[in-house]
Amino acid sequence: MSEKDQTKADKKISELEDRIKELHQQLEKLTAEKQETFEQLQRVSADYANYQKRIPKQIADSVTYEKKAILRSLLPSIDNFERALSHASAAPGEQTLDTLVKGIQLVFDHMLDTLKGHGVQRIEAMNQPFDPALHEAMMQRTEPDKPDNVVLDVYQAGYRMNDQVLRPCRVIINKLHHPMPAAGGENDETTDTESQV
Repeated sequence: MSEKDQTKADKKISELEDRIKELHQQLEKLTAEKQETFEQLQRVSADYANYQKRIPKQIADSVTYEKKAILRSLLPSIDNFERALSHASAAPGEQTLDTLVKGIQLVFDHMLDTLKGHGVQRIEAMNQPFDPALHEAMMQRTEPDKPDNVVLDVYQAGYRMNDQVLRPCRVIINKLHHPMPAAGGENDETTDTESQV
C-alpha cells in the first residue's frame, strides 16, 4: 500500500472514528431525552390516577354542600310551620282557624321565596296558551267564551329552574268543538263538557 493510500485510509478511519463519536454523543443525548420523557410520562400518569380518585370525592362534597345549603334555607319554613301549629292549638275558637291559615300562608310564601333564591320559579299557566313543554293536559273542557287551547284551570303547579322545567303544570285546557253539519243539515251545539285527555 502506498503512502498516499495509507494517508487516505488513515483520514477515512479518522473521519469514521469522529462520526462514531458523534453518533455515540447523539445516542447518549437521545437516551437521556427518552429517560426524561419516560419519567415525565410516569408523573403525568400518577397525577391523572390521583385526579381520577379525587374528582368523584370533590363532586360528592359539592353535591353535599349544595344539599345542605338548600335544606338549611328550608329550615325557617319548618320553624314557621311549628310556630303556626303551636299558636293554632293555643288560640281558642274561630281565631284558631284564622291563625292557622295566616301561619300556613306565611310558610308557603317563605318557601316560594326560598325556592326563588335557588333559581326556582312557578310556571304561570292560568289563561295562557297551552304549551306542551310547560303544561301537561289532564282534561279538556269546553268554555265557548274562552279562546281555544287556553289553560282553564291548574290541577298542580309547575316549576322551572332557570330555563329547565323541573315539573310541568298539570292543567285543564279549553277545547272548542267546531260544529259539523249533520246528515239532516242541523248543527250539533256542544255545551260545557269535560273529557279526560
